[in-house]
Amino acid sequence: MLNPLPFDELTVAFARIKGLLLTEEKVDRAMRGLVEAAKDAIPGTVGAGISVRDREHGGPAGCSTDEVLKQEDAAQLEAGQGPCITAWTTGQAVIVHDAATDARWPLWRQAVVSLPIRSLASAPITAGNGFIGAMKVYSTLPSAYDAGTGQLLEKLGVAAATLLSNVQGPQTPRRMSESLKDALQDRDNTSRACGILMERQGLSPEQAIRELFRLARANRSTVAQVCLEIMAGSRRHAAK
Repeated sequence: MLNPLPFDELTVAFARIKGLLLTEEKVDRAMRGLVEAAKDAIPGTVGAGISVRDREHGGPAGCSTDEVLKQEDAAQLEAGQGPCITAWTTGQAVIVHDAATDARWPLWRQAVVSLPIRSLASAPITAGNGFIGAMKVYSTLPSAYDAGTGQLLEKLGVAAATLLSNVQGPQTPRRMSESLKDALQDRDNTSRACGILMERQGLSPEQAIRELFRLARANRSTVAQVCLEIMAGSRRHAAK
């Protein structure tokens, strides 16, 4: 159903922001470009957006490609339930095959029944050990998305997390710079860990990144920590 972007293309978002001073204005523009890319990359998608859970450190409040998702986002916050809230509280992607009949969030369903949303996919945006928001897409047709949609959103969420976690405030340019370096290091570690899994288990790049997410969830850890453990294990193996 999907034609996922190659894993290497996910590094483009990081490369474009490397060395920038990430003001709120620049982050907002970059996030808008990211949601437009998600809309264009996923077949059947009418709109895409990013919902931000915690604005404690300031920065953009999220963005969307159309007014429908803004209304849907407000409905979730008012109802206190919905697919994005579930995505960031469980740390797992959520697929809604038909919003008109999905019984998991009755208050949310009632709130969006008048909106042209039938299918929706949402994936958490992870920063450090917590979830700071969710990335989502919707379609006006039922059953438009599957598990592969959630996996693609999770990968696009890596770029979103870097942007949202590194907004430059008036007091924090140095902290932002260090955090961006850490994020870029995590990206490089992810590439190395994927390479190890590909060689060790004969996986494709797509299968390798899926395995990283699986291991992180199984161990209740982060992808970054799993990558470090895989690389450490490879070094121990090479030393024997």
